Amino acid sequence: QHNNLYLCGVTCKNSNVALILTYLYQLTALFQDYFTTLNEESIRDNFVIIYELLDETMDHGLPQSLDSTILRQFITQEGNRMADDSKSKPPVALTNAVSWRAEGIKHKKNEIFLDVVEKLNLLVAANGTVLHSEINGAVKMKSFLSGMPELKLGLNDKLMFEATGRSNQARSGKSVELEDIKFHQCVRLARFENDRTISFIPPDGEFDLMTYRLDTHVKPLIWVEAVVEPHRGSRIEYMIKTRSQFKSRSVANNVEISIPVPPDVDSPSFKSSVGNVTYLPDKDCVVWTIKQFHGGREYLMRAHFGLPSISREEADGKDRSGGMDTSWKKPIGVKFEIPYFTVSGIQVRYLKIIERSGYQALPWVRYITANGDYQLRMA
Repeated sequence: QHNNLYLCGVTCKNSNVALILTYLYQLTALFQDYFTTLNEESIRDNFVIIYELLDETMDHGLPQSLDSTILRQFITQEGNRMADDSKSKPPVALTNAVSWRAEGIKHKKNEIFLDVVEKLNLLVAANGTVLHSEINGAVKMKSFLSGMPELKLGLNDKLMFEATGRSNQARSGKSVELEDIKFHQCVRLARFENDRTISFIPPDGEFDLMTYRLDTHVKPLIWVEAVVEPHRGSRIEYMIKTRSQFKSRSVANNVEISIPVPPDVDSPSFKSSVGNVTYLPDKDCVVWTIKQFHGGREYLMRAHFGLPSISREEADGKDRSGGMDTSWKKPIGVKFEIPYFTVSGIQVRYLKIIERSGYQALPWVRYITANGDYQLRMA
């Protein structure tokens, strides 16, 4: 399912389910690349191109090229024009050993951008215990290199240090043990299995080189405590304290802390030591936005709401307990982005670029840590 659409793969025999699902996910990504957004309207507007893409991406039930860079060379969004036979032929790259990159690519400035993006999934219990923590990482690349370059990427991978006889570096604590690694098709898997070297010829443009996961214990980067004082039939007061638990030289940008509130509150008033506070009645929550949250800092926010003199449950005669309904107490959600920082400690040790013409290329590396499913339960 994607947005309001269901994509189905139909088969007449016992087929490889993983292959079908991978094809559907990559087909969805291809349609998004072509139409920006994939929904019912974009399918109605582009059904002719969709027929062409389906015809090229699948032959006799076997997935073919799903690389948008290659497909754009002969399936365009410019209307149907008469073309010479030489122009209407599919590119040679489709039948090459390197099907994801065309030959003869030229750039005025040869450079490559590498982003290491990590998302932290975290669930903290009401008593402060970390119930679940997981890091989902991706190495994203944007390549502007001429010719057919060969790249070698070195990470501080623990198994790579051990495979190459550098056990001291593996034990030093500055290496990471990556799990569930998934590579782009351009990576030579046999070479990686042999000596953990990531060697590849990159596609031109933007792509995900690899994704990985670390199932490790991580302390919350942004800690939030909520003290709620309900005064039955009159008002409810909140005191929210948040603390950044990363190094002071790092800064979290665009921090959003979402605090749930009862659905029938009114007359909101806020007082915070930093940032802006907004009440969103359609989502039954308060959002505290902090533009820049420096490491090792602590901030306070107070919120005050009015409550109706009689609750909806009491009016319907459903509330027999005499206590206040607490079903609205969902976990507190936190959004953030910390540049130049990785929570796992992964590092790019080197990125070598080798091309026959011997040109000099500039590699740029950037690290980003962001929130994934980041939740703290309320007491």
